Amino acid sequence: MSDATHLTGDLTVAGACEHEARLKYYSASQWTLIWWRFRRHRAAMVAAALLGVMALAGIFAEFVAPYGPVTRDTQYIEGAPQIPKFCDAAGCSFVPFINGTKTERDPVTLRAISVPDPEVRHYVQFYVKGEMVKLLGFIPIDRHLIGLRPESGQKIHFWGTDDLGRDVFSRTIYATRTSLSIGVLGVLISFVLALIIGGAAGYLGGMTDNVIQRATEVIRVVPIIPLYMGLAAAMPKEWSTTQVYFAMTLILGLFGWPTLARRIRSQLLSIRNEDYVIAARLAGARPGRIIAQHMLPGFTSFIIVDLVISFPYMILSETALSFVGLGLRPPSVSWGVLLQQAQSVRAIEQTPWLFIPAVFVVVAVLAFTVIGDGLRDAADPYAEAS
Repeated sequence: MSDATHLTGDLTVAGACEHEARLKYYSASQWTLIWWRFRRHRAAMVAAALLGVMALAGIFAEFVAPYGPVTRDTQYIEGAPQIPKFCDAAGCSFVPFINGTKTERDPVTLRAISVPDPEVRHYVQFYVKGEMVKLLGFIPIDRHLIGLRPESGQKIHFWGTDDLGRDVFSRTIYATRTSLSIGVLGVLISFVLALIIGGAAGYLGGMTDNVIQRATEVIRVVPIIPLYMGLAAAMPKEWSTTQVYFAMTLILGLFGWPTLARRIRSQLLSIRNEDYVIAARLAGARPGRIIAQHMLPGFTSFIIVDLVISFPYMILSETALSFVGLGLRPPSVSWGVLLQQAQSVRAIEQTPWLFIPAVFVVVAVLAFTVIGDGLRDAADPYAEAS
């Protein structure tokens, strides 16, 4: 009798837990359900974490990077990456260190090269004092996340230096902020244009839809590379790096809206005759309110998926255009600008570490793609309940 009582009690508790879980699921909002499904996608969560780290490093580049993007180390030109270590021929240490450097003559090319000096150690420290910079553009700080003490008389270069002695690690961190911000601003500009143009075409239909679709087709068939070549030639040479940056962002945004606009149009066409839309129209609601309050929320999740998938195209466009000299120009730093300096055979043979920014491009594009796949699965209304 006692066993039967315990079994009945267990079944009652299990039924109550199941009922509570079902109630929680069916009472959750659309965004909560999407988040529950998305976090089950482990690859997407890892990709989101990687992008988060890259974004934070770019935002706080002045603190994360040991040096500025144009700071030179004339004693270590085209130097190889310096990897902190705990042991060398002289013994081991609990604190990571790098060896000093000395200049020697390459026996083959006869050029001066910097080689490690095993008799000298420089210990790596966190939150070290360095050159004065402005965090976020207005907060003056002279502390950096990692580096060597100023009294050591030597700089640390985790990923080596370029032909002018500039630190590749620091320049890559600054370039991350530039490239990601161009992607974000470009997508936002294209999203606003797509929302307005696609919304008008899908809601109004008729002649308005036909005119907008013909204009969209004209923009879609414009050859991109010749267009950018002409626009790059038209940019005044005296423009500052900030002006070129905003011009580049505006151009990418102005020509990135047609695909998303057509998707918004098709979604609006499919629901504009639904009962709740007709009721709002009969109640006297204005078209803008009907679209924003009644129609768009029905497929907002799909719009977000399209936006996330658009980021890789923006980033690749900026990188490719800057790589061929049609986008940002030095002294600006972006992934494309950094890779432009590594396109020679000499760089491939003697300074392969200059290709490290390409790893960031690949990781960012793959991460956005994986996140887009995760969001697409999470936004599926027929997805399995969590």
